[in-house]
Amino acid sequence: MENNPRTLFQRLFGQGDTPEERAKWTKQVGSILDIVAERTNALVGSLGPSDRRKMDEYLTSVREIERRIEIAERDTREVTPDFEMPSGVPVLFADYASLMFDMQAIAFQADLTRVSTLMLGREGSLRTYPEIGVPDPHHPLTHHRDNPEWIEKVTKVNVFHMEQFARFVGKLAAMPEGDGTVLDHTVIVYGSGIADGNKHTHENLPVLLVGGGAGLKGNRHLVYDDNTPMTNFYLTLLDRLGLREDQIGDSTGRVEHLTDV
Repeated sequence: MENNPRTLFQRLFGQGDTPEERAKWTKQVGSILDIVAERTNALVGSLGPSDRRKMDEYLTSVREIERRIEIAERDTREVTPDFEMPSGVPVLFADYASLMFDMQAIAFQADLTRVSTLMLGREGSLRTYPEIGVPDPHHPLTHHRDNPEWIEKVTKVNVFHMEQFARFVGKLAAMPEGDGTVLDHTVIVYGSGIADGNKHTHENLPVLLVGGGAGLKGNRHLVYDDNTPMTNFYLTLLDRLGLREDQIGDSTGRVEHLTDV
């Protein structure tokens, strides 16, 4: 698990095991792309127009992420976060979320990884969102006790998170890959382990499944029996990804209709 954009970037594209090593290495070398410039130029020269355009889009994305991390590291605005903020983390949540999402997108595009996760809000989070008019800590707000004002604030945070996710999905949909886009060949699960934060209920969890990978069929709203374990869904998803398991946790079988025409 990594929450520092600079560290994640170095893990994907660079080197250095400690913050001091990475800072020294970055100062000496400059851009990651400068190291491979000669080989990149040779590769681009051998590509056709379409592949050359894709390569240019990829390199531009890497350079843009580098630039945004550097801006975040130079940001000296006064903040009073509820947690120790590591170097390189943007002050505003939207900037931070988009940066982390963008690195996932480029990792998929370059096939640097086949699986990744991103937690938009951890359990018990005391993060505030003054930029959207919610100066109150997130987790206490979810115990709203049916207070309409608190519910409205929780809704604002949920919508804000969803907007960050929608931007990520749109980015994948705009990345050509093979006979479609990166999104067409990806499966994304968006959801939460809590259905009602006020009551801490775990039943009827809302889950969003996005992407065209593994033969999944979209544009539908599926409702399963109340006693269906969430692990049944994950077990079925693993089947579609070619990873056959007999059981996961408390699973009792598979769910139907994920790939129905």
